[in-house]
Amino acid sequence: MSFSPVTRRDCLKTLAAAASLGAIPASAQTPAAKAGPLKPKTVAAVFTAYEHGLHADVLIGKILEGWKQDGGPGPALKLVSMYVDQFTDRDLARPMAEKYGVPIFDTIEKAITVGGDHIPVDGVISIGEHGDYPWNDKGQHLYPRRRFFTEITATFEKYGRVVPVFNDKHLGPVWDDALWMYQRAKELKVPFMAGSSLPLSFRQPDIAVPMGSEIESAVGVGYSGLDIYGFHALDCYQSLVERRRGAEQGVKWVQCLQGPTMWQAIHDGAFPRDLLEAALGAVPHRSNAELQQDKEIALFQFEYLDGFRGAVLMLNESASGTAVAMRIKGQPKPVAIQFEERPEPRHPHFAYLLKGIERMFHTGKPSYPVERTLLTGGILDRALTSLAEGQRRLETPELKIAYQPVDYPHAPQPDLMSDPRQ
Repeated sequence: MSFSPVTRRDCLKTLAAAASLGAIPASAQTPAAKAGPLKPKTVAAVFTAYEHGLHADVLIGKILEGWKQDGGPGPALKLVSMYVDQFTDRDLARPMAEKYGVPIFDTIEKAITVGGDHIPVDGVISIGEHGDYPWNDKGQHLYPRRRFFTEITATFEKYGRVVPVFNDKHLGPVWDDALWMYQRAKELKVPFMAGSSLPLSFRQPDIAVPMGSEIESAVGVGYSGLDIYGFHALDCYQSLVERRRGAEQGVKWVQCLQGPTMWQAIHDGAFPRDLLEAALGAVPHRSNAELQQDKEIALFQFEYLDGFRGAVLMLNESASGTAVAMRIKGQPKPVAIQFEERPEPRHPHFAYLLKGIERMFHTGKPSYPVERTLLTGGILDRALTSLAEGQRRLETPELKIAYQPVDYPHAPQPDLMSDPRQ
């Protein structure tokens, strides 16, 4: 399939013009488009900590206070209970619970049952991010995501009802925990979704990459810590390269390089240099000389089962953005896309993540496959293992993860408050 760099804004203008001319008849609209106002689905929230700007705030806060967290319109969701693992000095959970009349329970089971003897909620949001938790020797922050999911699913079994669950960011974060969570969801038939907010964020430029595109190569760049932001960079990378012809079958090996070995590999052509320059050109970054002085920069490199080579350069504090550059067959120049992180109003890219969660809670089906998160989290775990084991290349038969990607939209959607059943 050939690639045409048509922006989504161009597409939306065309659709808007067609609608104004009556070119989209009512008979062609989906039943959901003609439905009345949605009845909100009830939500139990399970999270590590709740402060201004933390993930609990920019997800749960949007349920309580609207998409912009200013008291305006919000999702067709209603928060009915909370479980808080840690109350910090800057805690917002208690004041928000009091303000909106939402009970806080001391166990996950009580939060999901809302203190009763059955499961009345329509969905669970699990946010195992932020808070005071230990690190392992591979540099992984050991958030209690598996523990949360263990207690959530034990409650499902005890009361004989399963509801959709969203897990913020990657599973695990340790691979064995991630795989257990995935298999547990499959065992109980839990509609399960996870991932970063950035693949759903604003993009600059706002280019549509059609499914089945002939992507010949791609290089990503990310920033900050390898564990905390390595997943964001990999999830953004995968959200694009999964659209290559042939769908996704998984990854056969992973390696993480750092220091002189990494720079030598780049010099020797580990990936196309023009793609790296294009990706760097899409984000603010230091000079090349300064980059080579940053000892924390690392390269995640990996090979997919279909032979496609993956490369994501993590730039530590020498850059401040996430981008992917791709070479598309038939296109004279690389296509570089930045995944934006706008701080205001109240981190709006999380509103688009919440839109995907809202849709799952209303339809009972994940908005996009959890297998993408399993794969990208697995690549990250193997990369950190490689680095801890002397930067050796790891064969990864466990990452033979096949899935069919879906064409789920990113921001800006035509209408943020559109019916999530569509």
